[in-house]
Amino acid sequence: MSTITTHQAKTHLSRYLAEVEKGHEFMIARGQKVVAMLMPVKKPRGKPRPMAGEIKGKPFEFSLEALAPLSAEELKNWGL
Repeated sequence: MSTITTHQAKTHLSRYLAEVEKGHEFMIARGQKVVAMLMPVKKPRGKPRPMAGEIKGKPFEFSLEALAPLSAEELKNWGL
């Protein structure tokens, strides 16, 4: 872990961020006093989200009756 000054951090932030992405950590000091740390963000380890269209669990199947056309009375009840 390296210590850098606030001036170095401001002047070369992109360079330090590239190093942080590789896993390095930096202590940022104002004068002789360390005031902050620049370190990689730890990513949460959860279950990955399913991709769009990916089936989770058992697929649901519609019965043929659900796809049958509505009767005249059912259409009347729906106001059609």
